[in-house]
Amino acid sequence: MSKKKICAGCSKEQYIWKNHEGRKYCKSCWSTHDSKEIKKPTSTGIPRVSKKRAKEEVKYMKVRYEYLNDHKFCEAKLPGCTVSSTDIHHIRGGEERSETFLDSSTYMAVCRVCHNYIHEHPAEARELGYLK
Repeated sequence: MSKKKICAGCSKEQYIWKNHEGRKYCKSCWSTHDSKEIKKPTSTGIPRVSKKRAKEEVKYMKVRYEYLNDHKFCEAKLPGCTVSSTDIHHIRGGEERSETFLDSSTYMAVCRVCHNYIHEHPAEARELGYLK
């Protein structure tokens, strides 16, 4: 059991509920604590994706959803196939993929097992036409 300590809000000896920036608060003081006083961290880092790429990804998610609704079964049918498509495999990879990112003619509806198999066996996937 923890010991009672002096609360920064009411200055009474209480069980401490929250330690914020070195100041200890009891449950009642913390619940009445003004959240505007809490300094929230500001993001100064580099964004993970550019604004242009973020817009493309929104469009991609719509195209992906429609494509998977139209192609409900795995098109690869490799060993261990689960039949139901869950992933979009992009036939064109690397730098070409960024150019054909929204082009559904370069998509292939596959299950997760087949998608992993394609990427784990690139030589065989190229022979089958699953990678270019």
